[in-house]
Amino acid sequence: MPQFDVYKNPSKTSSKTFPFLVDIQNPYISELATRIVIPLGKLAAFKNKPLKGLTPEITYNGERLLLLTPQISSMPSKRLNKPIGSLKHFRDEIISAIDFAITGV
Repeated sequence: MPQFDVYKNPSKTSSKTFPFLVDIQNPYISELATRIVIPLGKLAAFKNKPLKGLTPEITYNGERLLLLTPQISSMPSKRLNKPIGSLKHFRDEIISAIDFAITGV
């Protein structure tokens, strides 16, 4: 499972607000049964206000979304079906948001 691949959120209850999940886990630890993911939330659901440095705005599939770094979590790999895209081109923004969440810098 490549890092920064995008998956549809398999949860029927949360997928309306958080339609996608970004796999941020490094492929070097792919033998684990889980993947580390960050949800992408609809910008309008968050009053169109990203938190500077922490929840960068990402346009994916023509939709304005927020990378919801504070909601980072793990998910069983088997719940993530085929990837529907990649955010590899947002690598720097994703890594910066994770760094900001951990270090405040």
